[in-house]
Amino acid sequence: DKPRTGKRRAPGKQYTTHSYGQAIARACDRAFPAPEGTEGEALKRWQADNRWSPNQLRHTAATDIRRRFGLEASQVILGHASAATSEIYAERDIEKAVSIARAIG
Repeated sequence: DKPRTGKRRAPGKQYTTHSYGQAIARACDRAFPAPEGTEGEALKRWQADNRWSPNQLRHTAATDIRRRFGLEASQVILGHASAATSEIYAERDIEKAVSIARAIG
């Protein structure tokens, strides 16, 4: 945690996208503290491996929806005008592709 300067901003009425992500990052840092003495680039790598972000939840949900219900359902749930945008969030089902390839030879 960074030392505080004594000046604190009054809390807002709701989280912003940035403040929500920042709160999660701080909670991850508390739950998974870096090994003592980890600094600079090593600390950045540690944080990248031991933090998660709100967009990861969206990505995981979109991938699950696409796997279970198809790309169009994922597009509708995510509110995207284009299926191409949904493909960014919702990963393809590699297992399904492998089973199709096996079935057709």
